[in-house]
Amino acid sequence: MIRAFGSRAAGARLERIAASPRWVNGAFGNLHPIAPGLRDPAVPMPTLTEFLVGGERRVPRRPLPAVHPGEAWRRAPASGLRATWLGHSTVLLEIDGHRVLTDPVWGARASPSRLLGPKRFQPVPVRLAALPPLDAVLISHDHYDHLCHATVRELARRDVPFVTSLGVGAHLEGWGVRPERIVELDWWESHLLPGGGLRVTAAPAQHFSGRGLADRNATLWSSLVIESARHRVFFSGDTGLTGEYASIQRHFGRFDLVMLEVGAFYPGWGDMHLGPHNALKALDALGDAPFLPIHLGTFCLAMHPWDEPAEVLYDAAAKRRHPLLLPRLGEAVEPVHAPKPQPWWRSVDRGAALATEAPTLPKAAPWPID
Repeated sequence: MIRAFGSRAAGARLERIAASPRWVNGAFGNLHPIAPGLRDPAVPMPTLTEFLVGGERRVPRRPLPAVHPGEAWRRAPASGLRATWLGHSTVLLEIDGHRVLTDPVWGARASPSRLLGPKRFQPVPVRLAALPPLDAVLISHDHYDHLCHATVRELARRDVPFVTSLGVGAHLEGWGVRPERIVELDWWESHLLPGGGLRVTAAPAQHFSGRGLADRNATLWSSLVIESARHRVFFSGDTGLTGEYASIQRHFGRFDLVMLEVGAFYPGWGDMHLGPHNALKALDALGDAPFLPIHLGTFCLAMHPWDEPAEVLYDAAAKRRHPLLLPRLGEAVEPVHAPKPQPWWRSVDRGAALATEAPTLPKAAPWPID
């Protein structure tokens, strides 16, 4: 458990952190002021009972529909760009011959403990060992639902490059990733992956960091832009709604796919998460691009019903110009060829009308690491 907390930056890594414009008075900060306690003071905070057990339909009654993506991954995407949502913020992105994995979490809990903390209610649709060869792993920040100790240790055996935010490399190195395979970026810094065909840039986000009580904001949080010669993709990580989305759009231009977090939101927490309504506002600022929602369907991290983000977005889709991608877990989709979204989540709690659309996963492997 102690090792899962990670490591603090030291030496040259700490010197580089201290040189960042975002590092003020011994911690990273946001571009815009956040209310004390990371919340909107006009909205009451939930009680401990409400957070732990309150609210209806916080988790689904049965496993979500899912497909195994292995067959799709054996064929290159016709358009050159394809995304496979694997749960929460974990996406396998195929972009013009390259494969990158975002915020990979295969662990049973979003927690340093195997016994306590938010427990996964939905299996990953593919075992970690069954992933195809990867060109990079991208880590937006160090919270437990985005940076999983056990998952990183397994991926370190592949000797794949990791691209992440300033300071997060200390955790990775402590868990077995070779230092030369770790790239840490400040906002607006870029890294060209080996071979030169893919560039990753860290962009602003509004959030916070830390894996323990004593290291709040000791590492940076970022959104990420992934670019090839033909395609450009935006990955939000965790973030609230700010004017920086317009700045990102002006800096990069048109996106071929935008992935924005939509789950685990609460008004009393302030602008640290988007939620579905603010995600649509952020999407407008980022431009007319296909939208793949992330940060949902895996962990219970807030008080809203588990399917509320999907319902809000599905209802809004008919009124908007942006193509909405709402694939099932493990369903590989190409943004330019994506089918019209279907409310597959309704079969889980509201009857079996759609239950035959896709098989559920075996109960024997609810959180595969090996």
